[in-house]
Amino acid sequence: MTYQIAIDGPAASGKSTVAKLVASQLGGYYVNTGEMYRTIAWAALREGIDPETQESLLAEKLVGWQMECRPDGQGLAVWFNGEKVPGAELRIPQVSAIVSQVARIPAVREYMLQRQRDCRNLPLIVMEGRDIGTVILPDATCKFFVTASPMERARRRFAQKEEIAPGETLEKLAAEIAERDRIDSTREIAPLKPAEDSLTIMTDGMTPQQVADTIIRTFRQRTS
Repeated sequence: MTYQIAIDGPAASGKSTVAKLVASQLGGYYVNTGEMYRTIAWAALREGIDPETQESLLAEKLVGWQMECRPDGQGLAVWFNGEKVPGAELRIPQVSAIVSQVARIPAVREYMLQRQRDCRNLPLIVMEGRDIGTVILPDATCKFFVTASPMERARRRFAQKEEIAPGETLEKLAAEIAERDRIDSTREIAPLKPAEDSLTIMTDGMTPQQVADTIIRTFRQRTS
């Protein structure tokens, strides 16, 4: 028997932190799909490809790129073209600036689909992203949509200094997050939205552990 917990939500909603907690406390594997998309953005930067103006070139490159998630200690690590991806490089502002454009390219999403679904072979996975419950794992055991107001998310992102460009302000960051919400929710391919059978959790004022507790409690109720 295998189990899948799908956690969707917008940028900086805290879903990565929550998913890690849930996976750890249930003894499962955390699958960070955002990191997988950041890997493609990082690879595009290294190749000098602009995803906004060179979409077809990026699509051509995908044919020769290899990506997989491998068990690494207590979790999963992303491997790209035979090497473990350096996580710190995926968080630089240059990657953050283009990952949304990369993620809306149909060829990229098609490339990711099977690579993300391959993780279903593990006993218990907690996968987070933007279209997990709607596209990647439509038959997941439990589905959740974790969100927060743009200003709350800006405060959380502001605390992650490595992702903040010089001169960034809280108000500007909140506006950028709201714009990314607009891009992600209006794209033609797999738009950001809650699955019809998901539980929405508004996390303003909640700690990550409180959100994780809600998910774990729901999962146990449905699988007991």
